[in-house]
Amino acid sequence: MTIEPIPVRVRPEIAALPPYRQGKQAGEGAFKLSSNENPFDPLPHVVEVLRARVDMNRYPDATAARLRERLGERYGVAADEVHVGAGSVALLYQLVQAAAGAGDEVVYAWRSFEAYPGLAVVAGARPVEVPLTDESRHDLPAMAAAVTDRTRVVIVCSPNNPTGPVVHQAEFDAFVAAVPDDVLIILDEAYTEFVTDPDAVDGLREPGIARPNVVVLRTFSKAYGLAGLRVGYAIGHRRVLDAARSTAIPLAVTAQAEEAALASLDAEAELRARVEVIAERRDRLVAALREAGWRVPEAQGNFVWLATGAETTAVAAEFEAAGLIVRGFAGDGIRVSVGEPDAVEKVLRIAASVVGNLAEGHEARRLR
Repeated sequence: MTIEPIPVRVRPEIAALPPYRQGKQAGEGAFKLSSNENPFDPLPHVVEVLRARVDMNRYPDATAARLRERLGERYGVAADEVHVGAGSVALLYQLVQAAAGAGDEVVYAWRSFEAYPGLAVVAGARPVEVPLTDESRHDLPAMAAAVTDRTRVVIVCSPNNPTGPVVHQAEFDAFVAAVPDDVLIILDEAYTEFVTDPDAVDGLREPGIARPNVVVLRTFSKAYGLAGLRVGYAIGHRRVLDAARSTAIPLAVTAQAEEAALASLDAEAELRARVEVIAERRDRLVAALREAGWRVPEAQGNFVWLATGAETTAVAAEFEAAGLIVRGFAGDGIRVSVGEPDAVEKVLRIAASVVGNLAEGHEARRLR
């Protein structure tokens, strides 16, 4: 296949960088389980708030001040220790742009969120990937050992997307202590609301910012069901967030997104009940997949991981043929979002029919 040349001069590393690939959309009658979206419809209260906000001819508040103040009150921090962006991925880009440049390094676990390599390259920095453990978990001692005098950013994803396990609080504390104080540590907690492990790290468990070099990222896209509106937030040291604010695209968070986030916080009890349903559905899915013969890592997000390796493309095609759009990472595995009850039952049927086709001793097969 011939690749059309770019008609203007661009940085060679950008020309070689594949664009971010979104989860495939689902056609008529298919279940979309490729993007870790919330399967519930928006809450009526949130929809009503959005319908009332019709001043689309006016610019939003560039600082999302009301939402920052609300989140500051919630977590016991000042409003300027909160930064709001168009999803947590936008905040990731801002922070890396602020901290890393040519000749610097960005360290992260792999496989993890697929945007991580690109954001390092776009900043001009070198991505440093540290392999996950055999249990698909972050190897924090190895990540700390990978830090050099050129490291400017380390990213920790808990629960890890796409594999599912969390980082535990004790190991995170030890990791932070092992990393130099002037290296930015980003704790990406996009799926934290789904976590049920009591030992999991919680970047905002204690009020106030205890570690100046740690920034915690969270989002309204997943548990709160606002993926289409793009709103996430960072909590950290004011001056670190000021640096991120300096790299942000102005006015990226719409007034509608801010209103919906505020309305969602008002309806948090109802939303938390939905999260509990999804977490319970996830746990049943994991148990059933293991019973069917799959080796499934700990799942603490709203998705499960099947380490299908070289068979990933073929297995993903089996799911798609059955009307289940999953996220395949060629050569590594398949991430399946926890969707509607009917989708879960269908996932189990197809998964049970496929696992027997994998060779004995395959990484994705459970030892019996």
